[in-house]
Amino acid sequence: MLLRLLMISWKEFKQISRDPRMLGITIILPVFMVALYGYGINLDVKHIRIGILDHDRSATSRRLIEAFAHTEYFSIVTFLERDCDIDSAIFEEAVRGVLVIPIHYGRDISRHRSVPVQFVIDGSDSSSANTALGYVKGLLGRISSDFGLETVRRFGIRRKQLMPIENRDRYWYNPELRSANFIVPGLIAVVLMMLSALLTSVTIVREKERGTFESIIGTPVTSFELVIGKLVPYVLISYGDVLLILLISHLFFAVPFRGNLGVLFLLSGVFLSCALGVGLLISARAPSQQIANMGAMVGTQLPAVLLSGFMFPITSMPERLQWIPQLIPASHFIVILRGLFLKGSSLSSLMPQTIALLLFGIAMIVLSAKSFKKKL
Repeated sequence: MLLRLLMISWKEFKQISRDPRMLGITIILPVFMVALYGYGINLDVKHIRIGILDHDRSATSRRLIEAFAHTEYFSIVTFLERDCDIDSAIFEEAVRGVLVIPIHYGRDISRHRSVPVQFVIDGSDSSSANTALGYVKGLLGRISSDFGLETVRRFGIRRKQLMPIENRDRYWYNPELRSANFIVPGLIAVVLMMLSALLTSVTIVREKERGTFESIIGTPVTSFELVIGKLVPYVLISYGDVLLILLISHLFFAVPFRGNLGVLFLLSGVFLSCALGVGLLISARAPSQQIANMGAMVGTQLPAVLLSGFMFPITSMPERLQWIPQLIPASHFIVILRGLFLKGSSLSSLMPQTIALLLFGIAMIVLSAKSFKKKL
């Protein structure tokens, strides 16, 4: 049995070495995808173009404008003169938002009155709009607090007397709140899922198209031996991709790795068995290489990007649909990678995800073997 497995694996290695496109997929594609997604996907919203409509034109209103100008989240690109200019400025995308300072703003502030300040935002991109509004609320809240403190200081009240509780925020695991630290570990799972399925999606169907399937039928190789033998070379190749992607994440994106490399490679092997098994199942079922490639792309990339928690939290999905990500191997591996990269999680703390991947991998290998029939 061991000799037959080795012969099948050696035969698969020879076929891979003769196909330059396969070598290109294994080396160029992961580098390209990690660089493209890593630089292209950025959840940090900064330098939002805004306009200012200042009806007051006082020293106090200029102080408010300077607060917006001195933050990295906003870039003041224009000053408007009339209310009717707001619609055209946002419609023509000259600005994403407009800060409207009402008349008598400075006078009402000096008289300790509450003053409504309007911020008009382009809501066509709801995600960026909500983020921008959060920045505005935080900035206006800080300015309002500063005005209140200045008022009470005139009466000889110190800050600690007025605000005895001091709030100190601290972000663990990602103190700089860099989106790359969140995106890149998840991106590794997405790339490996798609790449691994692509590698094995043509292995069996290729034998049928090249006419070598008959020679396999005439051998004493069992279905399980064929599946395992074809799986071994791609596991080794995929491990090389894991190393390559790790280097890219460290050199290009400076993503920290706080976990154990041994645990990472161990669990990567479990995940790769799942992803490669998906490709083998598609290859056993597909009538041609083109359909197998298309099935691997659609069946892995879309679920891995949209339903795995890579971009959007699983908890934001309707509760009746939250079981679907549990059937996607990438969703479990993303939890493992983010835990290892950012938290330094141990193997025991990642055991639920590991068990889920093991069960899925075994199921894929068994289904692939059952789908392979030693007959024409």
